[in-house]
Amino acid sequence: MAIALGEAERAAAEQEVPIGAVVVLDGRELARAHNQPIGRHDPTAHAEILALRAAGQRLGAYRLPGAVLYATVEPCAMCLGAALHARVTRVVYGAADPKAGAAGSVLDLTAVPALNHAVDVTAGVRAEEGARLLREFFAARRGRAQRTPRENATK
Repeated sequence: MAIALGEAERAAAEQEVPIGAVVVLDGRELARAHNQPIGRHDPTAHAEILALRAAGQRLGAYRLPGAVLYATVEPCAMCLGAALHARVTRVVYGAADPKAGAAGSVLDLTAVPALNHAVDVTAGVRAEEGARLLREFFAARRGRAQRTPRENATK
């Protein structure tokens, strides 16, 4: 999770929502990524999606059985759906996402018996650190929005 938190910090430095992800298989890192939808002009460029894509490329496969996806924040439906399609074995996340979380906060894709794959979920790992990054990021954005356009230009 430390690596994912580092990726989240990279996202924040790029003015992206600070979320990081890492894919691990057999104790070795396959891929890491951070949120980049703004910079890439791509609504699918979430940290988890980018990490899963890179892991698949590294292995030359679209299935990642046995892999663990670490994310600093509870995955959304798109990201958890991608983990399910990739046959990831476990998802470990930090902070809950009460607005878009798909592992229990808003909905729980892991509890849908009709799906042809199940993923184990571990929640709350270093949650406060991930939540702090989000709070600081959005507080800074609100601060910029409350300043006048002239003040924003000088910051």
